[in-house]
Amino acid sequence: MKSILCFGDSNTFGFVPVDGSRYQITQRWSGILKKHFEDKFNVIEAGCNNRTCIADNPSGELFTGYKAIMPYLESHNSDLALVIIALGVNDLQFAYNLSALEVAEGLKKIINCIKQKTKANILVLIPDEIGKNVLNSFFSQMFDESSIEKSKYLPDLLESAAKETGCYFLNLNKIAKTSEKDGLHYEPAEHEKIANLVCEKISEIFATDF
Repeated sequence: MKSILCFGDSNTFGFVPVDGSRYQITQRWSGILKKHFEDKFNVIEAGCNNRTCIADNPSGELFTGYKAIMPYLESHNSDLALVIIALGVNDLQFAYNLSALEVAEGLKKIINCIKQKTKANILVLIPDEIGKNVLNSFFSQMFDESSIEKSKYLPDLLESAAKETGCYFLNLNKIAKTSEKDGLHYEPAEHEKIANLVCEKISEIFATDF
């Protein structure tokens, strides 16, 4: 059975904005995919709280996207049919001092790594802009006004990066909204919307296999 790798940050992990726990498999978008395609694909949930795309996260390699993805590519290089990348927001934490353009260039770096290691299709999930209520949450220790401003430019830049590298993409700004609790994470209804959209895209990508 071919595999689909869902590689992302806390929204792929299923972080609950209300209390910091994890959504059940039937509530988080990658878990919904896993259930939906269980007879067709091995869906690998590889979300990690606070994972960056290109910034070297002081918490270690597991939290640094371009490093953390390598073991998955090496162990599944022969069976990967699709890699879904959902990263970028955490690179906008003020401590990293990165521009939105630098984050988009980082996405290209990860895409190139995938292409060098596998023949998998690649789907980029473009994250929502950061909501202003992040400033009233615990995450104000990580994100500030500059983070919010940069996040406004990130969707277009990530879309351009996906197009330039020949990847599929979905802009989550158009279908889902982050929670009013923290301006970063999705509530269950939004996870369901994302899952439904991704399922449709996967069916489109692999139309001849269904």
